[in-house]
Amino acid sequence: MNFKFVALIATFATLVFAGCSSEKEAVKIAFIGPLTGGVSANGLGGRNSADLAVRLRNADSKYTYELVALDDECKPNIGVQVATKAAADNDIIAGVTHYCSAVAMGTVDVYHRFGLPVIVWGAVLPEITYGNDYKEVHRVNGTMINQNEVAAQFMIEQGYKTWVIIHDTTDYGKGHNRYFSKSLVAQGGQIIGTFGVSADQQDFNAELTKVKQLNPEVIYFGGLAPTGVRLRSQMEKLGINAVFQGTSGIVSDAFIEGLGPLSEGVLAFREGAPLEKLPGGQQFTSKYQSQDYGEPPEAYGAFAFAAADLIIDAIEEVGPDRSAVMQQLNSTRDHESIVGLITFDDRGQNTVAVITRYVIQDGKWVVWDDSEYAQGTRKLPRS
Repeated sequence: MNFKFVALIATFATLVFAGCSSEKEAVKIAFIGPLTGGVSANGLGGRNSADLAVRLRNADSKYTYELVALDDECKPNIGVQVATKAAADNDIIAGVTHYCSAVAMGTVDVYHRFGLPVIVWGAVLPEITYGNDYKEVHRVNGTMINQNEVAAQFMIEQGYKTWVIIHDTTDYGKGHNRYFSKSLVAQGGQIIGTFGVSADQQDFNAELTKVKQLNPEVIYFGGLAPTGVRLRSQMEKLGINAVFQGTSGIVSDAFIEGLGPLSEGVLAFREGAPLEKLPGGQQFTSKYQSQDYGEPPEAYGAFAFAAADLIIDAIEEVGPDRSAVMQQLNSTRDHESIVGLITFDDRGQNTVAVITRYVIQDGKWVVWDDSEYAQGTRKLPRS
């Protein structure tokens, strides 16, 4: 049990938001994510979760915290614009930043140049933290390296032998292709075809016609939910009978809503334990629901909460100074959070990597081990 989180919940019960002390110094924290566009569900869930952390901490803190939410639209050029806007605002002390890897990669130079400490809450490309030695950049979730190692091992254990890989041509999609292919081949899997598609591509008939001829047991998709919805739908129309295996980019309620019954049996792998199994997860869910945000926290909401809470801890400790907050974050070791212990290595990457295996069952993302598929009462294609 995360006793710190429980204490925050108890304190929160006495809070009247309009009555927060006006004598406290106001401190701004940025939240940046996709608030509009195809993956906005994830961005809105992340924003709400970071906002919840701010509301909870304003109940009992040295400062009054304000969350400044900015929309990166999951587009690198827009991301650089809003990152620059946040970094150039000296009243913003730190940031909870980015769900989309391509955006996060495009903005790290901005944060380094302006000296703005940030914690990534969703993007998984390893190079975000490991591509540069930027002390301003941190990440609470794991990377696609861990995710794809687990994915490859799991699928091999299920007895599958042949794959076609379809990935979007962003850094995110190409990274998933690279790390999954490496892990899969090392464990004896056979890749019989690889196709790159654009993230906004609508028609996959040409690629899927070739895939049908190749007749793989599994189609691995490296991309985000909107593209995955279109791809899976068109597989059905062409009569392709293969397991659909995705990455963390499709772990979203929006993916299920977009596909309806066609989502049944889809597999995906994501960093972190499911919300109900996280330290303080039930309390987080209860308080999140009490705020009537209008959108669920989605798969990475807990990470956004943990990032905001960790930033507030640092500011409470060293004051609202970017350089001091950066140094405080860099020294993070065994920090208790809703996602478990957080320890940053010398590149700002959380080293506590837990990967969860999911399958869609009856319109919900279900942990594989808890599913009827794992029990053998339901079968995946070609199982």
